[in-house]
Amino acid sequence: MNGYNGWTNYETWNVALWIGNDEGLYGIAKCYDSYADFADAMRNEFESTETPDCVAWNDSGLNHNELNNMLAELRGDDN
Repeated sequence: MNGYNGWTNYETWNVALWIGNDEGLYGIAKCYDSYADFADAMRNEFESTETPDCVAWNDSGLNHNELNNMLAELRGDDN
């Protein structure tokens, strides 16, 4: 079985876990239409380069499609 806890890999799971379980990150993430925009904001506006578990917001292994879908669910968008 490929993947990590239902996500493509550990990095994607870790980012999703922090966004979904940290009230501040959750609130910030709901403001963005794409994960790329969220990651840019984290780096440029909030001066944060990684999750508390040291996974970079712009890690090359992140599955942006999965994270975009997660953000849409957080916003309550119909897919």
